[in-house]
This record gives sequence, structure tokens and C-alpha cells, in this order.
Amino acid sequence: MTTTHKIVSKEALKTKIAALRRKGKVIAFTNGCFDILHAGHVSYLEMAKKDAKRVLIIGLNSDASVRTLEKGAERPIIPQKERAKLLAALECVDLVVIFSESTPQKLIEYLRPDILIKGADWRGKAVAGADAVKKVEFLKYIKGLSTTEIVRKIKRAR
Repeated sequence: MTTTHKIVSKEALKTKIAALRRKGKVIAFTNGCFDILHAGHVSYLEMAKKDAKRVLIIGLNSDASVRTLEKGAERPIIPQKERAKLLAALECVDLVVIFSESTPQKLIEYLRPDILIKGADWRGKAVAGADAVKKVEFLKYIKGLSTTEIVRKIKRAR
């Protein structure tokens, strides 16, 4: 079975969320660029999933959105459709939606997930969408595992 059924529009996702809530599921949302998927991402997403009662939705920055985030002119390295497919292939990820804004604020307001999940490096900072959810969870940040650091290593190796 392919994983592309996990990649949905925000409108389809809104309908799916309503059906999942009727089944007693807790809707958790996290977001990011997920450019060059690595072990830090996987660990974070596995922690975010937590248990079978939780539905984990990933808000994926579009290519245009990534370019607005000061990641550098060469980013994203992996195009959005490929990044979405990689995320959807992970067992811990239930659904993926691509958004084009610089933050997921509008998407979170539209979807109204129960929980917003961020890395612990976001603690104490303004978290987009925090005002539109019941709870914000901060997960352990695995130091030294980042796409930016991987890109630096590749550039030094040349």
C-alpha cells in the first residue's frame, strides 16, 4: 500500500479530524520543514505520537514557505512532495498537510487540533497557533541533530 493517502488537503483534513474525534481520538499537530529527514526528526515524531489514541498530523512547510524562513537560498534541498512522502512513510505519522504561509498559525486556527507539539527549544518563545489549541507540549530536543548541521557537514566535506 502506498502512503500517499496520508497526504491530504486542509479541507479534507478538517473532515477527517471531525470523524476521528467522534471515534475518541486526540488530535496532535506539529509542523516543520523536515528537509533531509534524519534521526532527530524520527525520534521527535515518535515521541509526538505517544500512543494509539493520538492522531499525529504534520503541517509541512511548502517549498515557498521554507524559502521565507532564512534557511538559505539553496533550501529546501528536498522538494515538498518528496518531503511529504517521506513523512507519510513513517509509521508514527498519521496525516500530512502542506501549508504555504511562513507560520502554521492560520492552519492551526482552521484545524483546531487538541495539542500542539514543539521541540523544547521553543519553550519560552512565541509559538504560532498556541492560542488556538487546548495544550502545547514541548518535547526533548536532541542536540546536534539538525538539517542545518547536516548541510554544514556536507559543505565542509567538499
